[in-house]
Amino acid sequence: MRAGRPPGPSADPRRIAADRMGRWAEWRCVWRLRLSGYRVLARRWRAPAGEIDIVARRGTLLAFVEVKARITTTDAAFALTEPQWRRIARAAEMFIARRPGLADCAIRFDAMLVTPRGWPTHVVDAWRP
Repeated sequence: MRAGRPPGPSADPRRIAADRMGRWAEWRCVWRLRLSGYRVLARRWRAPAGEIDIVARRGTLLAFVEVKARITTTDAAFALTEPQWRRIARAAEMFIARRPGLADCAIRFDAMLVTPRGWPTHVVDAWRP
């Protein structure tokens, strides 16, 4: 839990644990991307249309990355759904609209699958709108 923000009366320990695991998985993915030459522009970027876990750029490529952490890579891959990708695509449009300097970048939607052990698996071009 963040300092200065006490848990609410309905703070479910499972949700708190899931949030911690999600932050840990995203942190690992950010480092994997950085080591691969990407510059991370945003983490957990929120818009009315949805949330984008990671926005990263390498050269003229802009990658919108969805992070899924599960026990196995297969479970993580099956956790990605079509409605989720549509929300991410709408949020990506809003992200670019707020940053006109990125309008000329090529856009790609990636996934990163995270398990408790091992390096995150980067699925390049996981989905196209």
